[in-house]
Amino acid sequence: MEKHDGPDPGQVRIDDPWYDALASGWGELDGTGAPAPAVPPARGEREDLSARAADVYLEVQRSAAFKEVRSRYRRFVIPAVAVFFTWYVAYVVTATTAPAFMARPVAGAVNVAMVAGLGQFLTTFLFTWAYARHARLRRDRAALDLRWDTQELTRSVAGGER
Repeated sequence: MEKHDGPDPGQVRIDDPWYDALASGWGELDGTGAPAPAVPPARGEREDLSARAADVYLEVQRSAAFKEVRSRYRRFVIPAVAVFFTWYVAYVVTATTAPAFMARPVAGAVNVAMVAGLGQFLTTFLFTWAYARHARLRRDRAALDLRWDTQELTRSVAGGER
């Protein structure tokens, strides 16, 4: 057996310069001269705070402004997806069922299939531009207002300003 002259080497000392016990809450006195135990916040307090924050989000989701933003989104996206999907399926079906039509020359070596294929790319870019324009003009301002309101409400639930 070895005999140690100092404290147990496996124990962390409060005066250890490599360990900041006071930063972790250890070693502080509780008023009686004894170190105060570090007590984490009660679990119920955290659950209560998250439940109140969830109520804020549910309130925003049920608001008329949120429903209007969602409605504007759907009024654009659903028809746009339907048109693009129809156009894509029409291209594929025509290419497989009417190869003679797709091989018909339009100008020189360019045939109907090439024009329609390039049209697929063109409509992709066109729909992307239209979606970005629609979002900028019809939804972004209302969505940002909702985000701002939600942050303000959750900040007040969390208990304070930054």
